[in-house]
Amino acid sequence: MHSIWRAMTLGIVVSLAVVLGTNVTDVSAQASDPRVGTWKLNVAKSKYNPGPAPQSQTLKVEASGKGEKITSEVVSADGKRTTSTYTANFDGKDYPLSGSALGADKVSLKRIDARTTERTDKKDGKVYISGKITVSADGKSRTVSISTTDSKGKKVSNTYVYDKE
Repeated sequence: MHSIWRAMTLGIVVSLAVVLGTNVTDVSAQASDPRVGTWKLNVAKSKYNPGPAPQSQTLKVEASGKGEKITSEVVSADGKRTTSTYTANFDGKDYPLSGSALGADKVSLKRIDARTTERTDKKDGKVYISGKITVSADGKSRTVSISTTDSKGKKVSNTYVYDKE
């Protein structure tokens, strides 16, 4: 009888060790991911063609599954506040995007390398904005370069520079 309890106890201990070891590995991988964290828009270093630039923006980037969850809080040039969110994997598939000030309703992501991601926003199934997101080698800045065409057919090309908090 004691050997059965000992075997069960050992099985439980081994199972817990495997689960906890896996979670520690996941936490460690997330902690070393240069994309993860809170980012503040550096309006002075950013370029808007055409403008105007927003007053501020804060991005909260979290690791989620095989992708990321982003919450973006923006105060536009005219003081309007918007919050947009998405959770998407780096598989090029479309995922819901809510609250986009620009009107997009889907987002897709492709991871190029540890510091570079390609992002495409869509509206009604059509590409609306495409961009490249790069985190600096020191992990202290994040640059987002986007291009689109506005409702009047004019090209828009913006570069957003963020500082890590």
